[in-house]
Amino acid sequence: MIKIGIVGLGYIGLPLAVEFGYKFKVLGYDKSKERIDELKKNLDVLGEISSKKIQNSKKLEFTFNPKDLIDCNYIIIAVPTPIFKNKLPNLNYLKKAILNLKDVIKKNDIIILESTVYPGVTEEFCAPLIEKITNLKFNEDFFMGYCPERINPGDKKYTIENINKIVSGSNLLTKKKIEKIYKKIIKAKVIATNTIKVAESAKVIENAQRDINIAFINEIAKIFNKLNIDTNEVLEAASSKWNFINFKPGLVGGHCISVDPYYLSYISKKNNIEPKIIDKGREINDSMPLFIVKNLKKQIKLNFKKKLIKILILGITFKENCSDIRNSKSIDICDLLVKQNFKVEIYDPYFGGKIKNKNFKIIKKPKKNFYDVILITVPHDYFYSLGYKNIKSFGKKNLLFFDIKSMFKKEFSNFRL
Repeated sequence: MIKIGIVGLGYIGLPLAVEFGYKFKVLGYDKSKERIDELKKNLDVLGEISSKKIQNSKKLEFTFNPKDLIDCNYIIIAVPTPIFKNKLPNLNYLKKAILNLKDVIKKNDIIILESTVYPGVTEEFCAPLIEKITNLKFNEDFFMGYCPERINPGDKKYTIENINKIVSGSNLLTKKKIEKIYKKIIKAKVIATNTIKVAESAKVIENAQRDINIAFINEIAKIFNKLNIDTNEVLEAASSKWNFINFKPGLVGGHCISVDPYYLSYISKKNNIEPKIIDKGREINDSMPLFIVKNLKKQIKLNFKKKLIKILILGITFKENCSDIRNSKSIDICDLLVKQNFKVEIYDPYFGGKIKNKNFKIIKKPKKNFYDVILITVPHDYFYSLGYKNIKSFGKKNLLFFDIKSMFKKEFSNFRL
């Protein structure tokens, strides 16, 4: 009998556990007792999965004790793979997840990795570590697979079951077994690669490619800003050509696109190849908060003589319609503004948490006729529904309005990318 263990119940692991729970016996494990207690009440505080969906996943159970995974013969690891401050890959979460499985992994088990990694991690980092802690032999006693996540937090259209899925295994039989269980939950295509390294590589270049494309448009936005040409009008005109890809300028944050290129860069440099475009793309995208703040300061200097400037930031999450603030460039903007002695308040209806050690204030509701500057950094659907007039009412008569993602008409904004 198939029993699946899911390690890590965040933005990736929980949707996976819920879908598998419709078809197989599933045990979802997370190290956070608080998270498990919430999920046992059918509550996802991340806002990705409804209580009804969790409740209807009848074969799904939850635990915060990793030893409870002992009866699982498929174990799927979905933990964060961030970077260190020096931009190098941080595999510590992955390592800890595997170490927690020391007394769990047994003969004939299949261990599947969903986390984004550079090519070689599954077979050259994870497998030897499992061998060391279990005394089992890779590809004889236990087997591995790599099936990269493609979940887009906040996206209610492209959810786990209707996104094409890449799967792979450490040998042919393992690959077929893995392919079979994923086909039970994926309505879209399931694509099996010949090797695990191909699957690892495919995932890491998906996000690197997007990062580079956005970096090009961000660089274009900087050029056209200097030339006093509207970037959005340029992109609209260029899009009339059949093969022009219409990316938009903006802030690139989060746990995927702003992180994964560093994994590709790392393995490139390790093999004596200098990844110039990849690194330059990261540099450009990371420069955007400062570029925005410099333009904001310029406008403030032209329009205000007073020293105390009150700024309202709309949006603190790393992208629209989700609650995740990891690597949020909105936070970077706030930090830069606070350092310039501006009074900064943030309003984001999607984020209900707290941020430690910050000198800006997260508010439950903006005040009317209070702010000198309003800066929309995240195009949440809620802000669209609120509308420009209501947003404008938060500001004073001589309001400066920065519409970073061009949510509203050009004439309403003092600055947009």
